[in-house]
Amino acid sequence: MLRWFLAFLILAMLASLFGFGGAASGFASIAKVLLFIFVVLLVASFFFGRSRG
Repeated sequence: MLRWFLAFLILAMLASLFGFGGAASGFASIAKVLLFIFVVLLVASFFFGRSRG
């Protein structure tokens, strides 16, 4: 999932560099959503992934 976040972040930067404002904002919003999901899953794995011993 982190790869998808980085891919959309790079696409947003490239689109904004070439002047595609609508595409850049779309890619950036997708990257934000993926980053939020990644952070939530990371925190959940820290809490539920601990060993019981």
